[in-house]
Amino acid sequence: MTERRRGRDGRRIEIVCPAGTPAALDTALAAGADAVYVGFRDETNARNFPGLNFDRTEMAAAVARAHAAGRKLFIAINTYPRGADEGPWRRAVDLAAELGADAVILADPGIAAYAARNHPGLRLHLSVQASAAHAGAIRLMKDSFGIRRVVLPRVLTVAQIAALNRSVEIETEVFAFGGMCVMAEGRCLLSGYIAGRSPNTEGVCSPAEAVRFTRRPDGSVTTTLAGLTIDRFAPRAPAAYPTLCKGSFLARGRRIHLFEDPVSLDARPILDALAKAGVTAIKIEGRQRGRAYVERVVRAFREAVDALAAGAPLPAAALTDLSEGAAGTAGAYRKEWR
Repeated sequence: MTERRRGRDGRRIEIVCPAGTPAALDTALAAGADAVYVGFRDETNARNFPGLNFDRTEMAAAVARAHAAGRKLFIAINTYPRGADEGPWRRAVDLAAELGADAVILADPGIAAYAARNHPGLRLHLSVQASAAHAGAIRLMKDSFGIRRVVLPRVLTVAQIAALNRSVEIETEVFAFGGMCVMAEGRCLLSGYIAGRSPNTEGVCSPAEAVRFTRRPDGSVTTTLAGLTIDRFAPRAPAAYPTLCKGSFLARGRRIHLFEDPVSLDARPILDALAKAGVTAIKIEGRQRGRAYVERVVRAFREAVDALAAGAPLPAAALTDLSEGAAGTAGAYRKEWR
């Protein structure tokens, strides 16, 4: 294996995979995840959807199953407390340490300070929700709280990631597949603005109780969020889950996706470039996705990373049917847009 195909620490790039349920965790482990990230069943994680996440008993079992398989389990505690009520976030950190999590993924500096002060042996990762996109911000979190890894926002080019890795001695993790975000990366005001609940403080993006799919007499489907029409889909066309950032609207006489096209990130074609840039890990988005998504995406990236390490051609694996809008993009990594 050549050095250029390894991350900055000299090891093969780690694949970090999502799991919203115990069944999805087992699927991710079986498909070849090096690490799996999960969350507690409350507002402390950014995917606080009904039917997802882990209670205390399930989390203890998840840690045990991951370790029995020789893999790691990361717990996302990556929303922001409000006012004077930090209790749920502090208890989540305490419980993660007690259960033996390999790392907690944090965004809030106050919670990071609490974790560093009370659990000095607990490995801390900086969530993408922290929006740390330059060396100064990352160095501050590393020096202040002992952050060991930063999940970089999806707004950096490969060249910028390489420069950042040369500038700061810290592990970097980048998104490799799944949904994209707009606005300040990881911080979305749109859901809170329209639906009254925020992914950043309550873990809910476009809450299900505010979503409606309405089939019209001609077979077309209209999607609404909190009563606002987000999109309309032709008969037999797949109707996407309505999020304001990916809705289509009339602007200056044209029907366009005003904020962002519904398309998924797919970084498989540039894995070698990311390795050369010194990233430690690649991350697959989708704790709210089903087991079939987890199995196919994780297996495709396992095969790609192994081929890269062996110096073999990247295997072909079609994932377009799992992508939003049935299309993939390298996003900001190649930055062919403004």
